[in-house]
Amino acid sequence: MAIDDRISKIEEEIKDTPYNKATSHHIGKLKAKLSRLKEESLQRSSSGSKGKGFHIKKSGDSTVVLVGFPSVGKSTILNQITNADSKIGEYEFTTLEIIPGIMEYQGAKIQIFDIPGIITGASKGRGRGKEILSVSRNADLIVMILDVFNPQHLNVIMEELRNIGIRPNESVPDVTVKKRRMGGINLSSTIPLTHIDDKTLRSILNEYGTHSADVLIRDDVTIDQFIDSMDISCSYIPMLVVVNKIDLADPEHLQKMKSEMPDAVFIAADRGLNIGELKKEIFEKLELIRIYLKPQGRKADYEEPLIVRRGSTVEDVAAKLHRDFVRNFRQARVWGISVKFPGQKVGLDHQLQDEDVLRMILKKK
Repeated sequence: MAIDDRISKIEEEIKDTPYNKATSHHIGKLKAKLSRLKEESLQRSSSGSKGKGFHIKKSGDSTVVLVGFPSVGKSTILNQITNADSKIGEYEFTTLEIIPGIMEYQGAKIQIFDIPGIITGASKGRGRGKEILSVSRNADLIVMILDVFNPQHLNVIMEELRNIGIRPNESVPDVTVKKRRMGGINLSSTIPLTHIDDKTLRSILNEYGTHSADVLIRDDVTIDQFIDSMDISCSYIPMLVVVNKIDLADPEHLQKMKSEMPDAVFIAADRGLNIGELKKEIFEKLELIRIYLKPQGRKADYEEPLIVRRGSTVEDVAAKLHRDFVRNFRQARVWGISVKFPGQKVGLDHQLQDEDVLRMILKKK
């Protein structure tokens, strides 16, 4: 039986099995099998030919992918927020290849990709869907574009993304599995597990070929989350939802959508409405910060900040500047909110904050 047929068969069995305490173990085992088959299918797909236009070269400080159904306005949005010139038409499937653009914001150069519109069943190969969606796996942020009159597409796109191993806006489950050669499965958790029992945990581990291991769980994980922790193909990527064409909707419909999607950004790309807010939300969702470098004996460069991810340390900055900077590092001085006083001496492990000024002091050769 072909792998896609096996996947469909298991999906049907899961769908037809009522979930309760008595069936949870069986469902857990089925879901583990399903996860393994999807991972295998994804690996086969990624090893094959991608086709013209689906090979991307990353550049800039971060990469963002615009995902949505055909004709939701992705090309218009790309042209509004970047230097790209993506073709725009009043018909579906205008974009037949991946169009890149660079959004410049707060000193950051953010690469934006407009990918072809997806359709229901894309994750199973419809409309070159696997190839299209796979571009999102390497993104730093997914921006889902919805038509104001089709909010139901959100659930469809979420399912398609999940089917290829993307977990939008989810955290990595805090599960550690240390395999051993013998001794069986040793399970321990730091908090009570309310969604999964020991029998199901052991079945999932066995399904992945793990028969002896020390397993430590620090989250109250569900069956799906525990399976995800075993699946090396899962990608945890932040996502921003954008609702387009709001100028065509009546106030009542718009207010209803805003109450149902409080975290979404509402825009009218054709008219340039709320495009500034969209840029701001993309920058903040990427969790980028600006570091101003201060060469010895000179003023800090406030014109071209170094852009790094929130949580970056002096060592991260040093490594980004030059591969020898970490090896030759002596100390650093920092001005900004991450230190107690201006010009404080810090080491490589010091965590920087937005708009810190950094002076790197290296060992003399």
